[in-house]
Amino acid sequence: MAIDYTTKIPNNVDLSNDRALQRALEHWQPAFIDWWKDLGPTSYQDADVYLRTATSVDAKGWATFGHVKMPDYRWGIFLADQQTDRTIGFGDHKGKPAWQQVPSEYRSVLRRLIVTQGDTEPASVEQQRMLALTAPSMYDMRNLFQVNVEEGRHLWAMVYLLHAYFGRDGREEAEEMLHRHSGDEDHPRILGTFNEPIDDWLSFYMFTYFTDRDGKYQLKSLAESGFDPLARTCSFMLTEEAHHMFVGETGITRIIKRTLDEMQKLGSDDPEVLRKTGVMDLPLLQRYINFWYSSALDLFGSEISSNAATYFANGLKGRPDETKFEDHDCSKTFEEIETPDGLEQVATRKAMNLITRNAYVHDCGIGFTRWNRLIKKAGFDFELALPVDKYHRTVGVWAEQNFDPQGKPCSPETVAASLPSEADRAYVKSLMVGVTQPGKCANWTCPPDRGINNMAFDFDYVRTN
Repeated sequence: MAIDYTTKIPNNVDLSNDRALQRALEHWQPAFIDWWKDLGPTSYQDADVYLRTATSVDAKGWATFGHVKMPDYRWGIFLADQQTDRTIGFGDHKGKPAWQQVPSEYRSVLRRLIVTQGDTEPASVEQQRMLALTAPSMYDMRNLFQVNVEEGRHLWAMVYLLHAYFGRDGREEAEEMLHRHSGDEDHPRILGTFNEPIDDWLSFYMFTYFTDRDGKYQLKSLAESGFDPLARTCSFMLTEEAHHMFVGETGITRIIKRTLDEMQKLGSDDPEVLRKTGVMDLPLLQRYINFWYSSALDLFGSEISSNAATYFANGLKGRPDETKFEDHDCSKTFEEIETPDGLEQVATRKAMNLITRNAYVHDCGIGFTRWNRLIKKAGFDFELALPVDKYHRTVGVWAEQNFDPQGKPCSPETVAASLPSEADRAYVKSLMVGVTQPGKCANWTCPPDRGINNMAFDFDYVRTN
């Protein structure tokens, strides 16, 4: 489906034929631009950045590349093509026609789901706004900005749904998304993870690997929704989310490669020796993995959840790739869940958060297979690993319990020792010096295997005045 770029708000939803909605969104647009300039990426608003822009929502033509100033980026409203005669695929309404309008009985629940998802999008932009100043290369800076503008477009996606389907309440919620700010004491973002600053690039890579991957699975669940406009919106958002995870995985990979190169050169894996050369030792990476992964697990919610059961029963939020499951009703089956009191039989509908999270965990593990292969090939006996799901949790059945990353009961001090220390964070921050010469990169990383859109690493990804 082609996207109309001749209008003030690019879209493929025939916005020009709904004048009231168009006026409402055009009223919101200046506030969005003000927010972007105030709380979006700092210092490079006037730079020409090599960004991709959606041109259609089909697989072959959904993006083109070109230099553009970020405030001039053509944010808009893009939904995946509508599937004729689509029916609800799960829950109590399975087989009924998908809703094209919001069912009145689910209005508040759907609004809450959309607002919570939408609130994460500008939050991550705010968290990352200072990172450009310490970008390890212009290639990385460009990738950061691509992530940022797409998070901005994902905000537009949710704001469109609020304006188009939730009337005055929706318009007020859309305005609130620009009033809440990451880390603000009085008006923080809804989810705690999105109130923490991301002020170093190792954290950024971990965020895009773990937290954006959580976003992928939330979007995959919402893409199954019986509310068709939400499903179509999230289906298209997933095409953009893939790049964010690419940034995370390749970013961590490049750090590992650079560290292994130094380890081989020195013939040592001693963290103190390696830090003298300005690279990140593998135990340090493991501690950052422990922190970001356990934080991401909390975003899925409790393993046993009445809300998750309600969302599934009502056809509002399914499992990722719902069609791959045999049972789409799940009202008479049970899951065995480990709790502090032992194994517990839990109704499958109440275990939907855990089922979704299990798919996420498997997905996370793919990168570790590649990373550990690199380490082994370099001749070192060290493996990066995901900690167990009961480790360092603040949400769910294992909240506030003390287990080490392998799942053994331990003291709070042992848990703390497995997370980044103040010294770790200070060391990582000490490495954060921006590199703005094309084709050069910081000492703690290495160039990527290939550039963006088949361009060379030394391509002028960001043109500064």
